[in-house]
Amino acid sequence: MDKVNRLEQLNGAISAIEKGAQEYQIGSRRIKKAELSVLYQERRRLEQEIRDQESYGGVTVACFDRR
Repeated sequence: MDKVNRLEQLNGAISAIEKGAQEYQIGSRRIKKAELSVLYQERRRLEQEIRDQESYGGVTVACFDRR
């Protein structure tokens, strides 16, 4: 899975939790999703990776030519 798709999934999970879907119950089973703080942290990390990739890792190259 590429990073952009992963970021979209993270944003969807964050959105669902922010709307109140952190925990729910089906019959006798209780389901709890990931902690919001962990998802925020992963989103920041992934966004930074995408920025780095788009800017070639933040590397700048300068060429000086004497003529």
